[in-house]
Amino acid sequence: MDNRNNTIAGWVLFAGICALGLTIGSSMLFAGHNPEKPGFPIEDAEAGAGGAAAVPIANLLAAADPVKGEAVFAKCAACHTIASGGANGIGPNLWGALGKPHGHVAGFAYSDALKGVAGNWDFEGMDAWLASPRKYAPGTKMSFAGLSSAEDRANLIVYMNSQGSNLPLPAPEAAAPAEGAAPAEGDAAAPAEGAAAAPAADAAAATPAPAAAKQ
Repeated sequence: MDNRNNTIAGWVLFAGICALGLTIGSSMLFAGHNPEKPGFPIEDAEAGAGGAAAVPIANLLAAADPVKGEAVFAKCAACHTIASGGANGIGPNLWGALGKPHGHVAGFAYSDALKGVAGNWDFEGMDAWLASPRKYAPGTKMSFAGLSSAEDRANLIVYMNSQGSNLPLPAPEAAAPAEGAAPAEGDAAAPAEGAAAAPAADAAAATPAPAAAKQ
């Protein structure tokens, strides 16, 4: 009888040990762990870009490089020439294009969409055209999707301007002061008229007049 009781007690103890082991193993397996080093949050690139203010085209042109613009023009050379007296290709010759009316090259079959754009080619218009011809002149036959880089467009425009146009570049716009920035020296508001004189007048009134000299 004692052996039987001992056997039962042994199995009960063994089962308890197994249950305890399974509990400990499960807690280790499914426990959550914090990383040793915190990661970086992933931000929406488009949302971040939407909040940035665009640099004015005048400022981009002031910093642009016509040598870099000539390299960008390689993307246009399949359809355009830019030398004086150059032949038209799929697109018109671009010599002296800035400052000229839209559709100014005689004999070239411009689309009605581009010929219908009023005014001349100016710097802002050329920038908008190079960014997206289809947005600038909806219905244009120009199949080029556009240059997404504002710096590339500015470099290309100053290069084009050097090829027969030579228009003066617009003056760069002054940068807006940061919100909360201290005013520059000399920008502090002047005191209201009479504000400085009033204390002086009050002080003079409070000073007793000297006694008259005896004759």
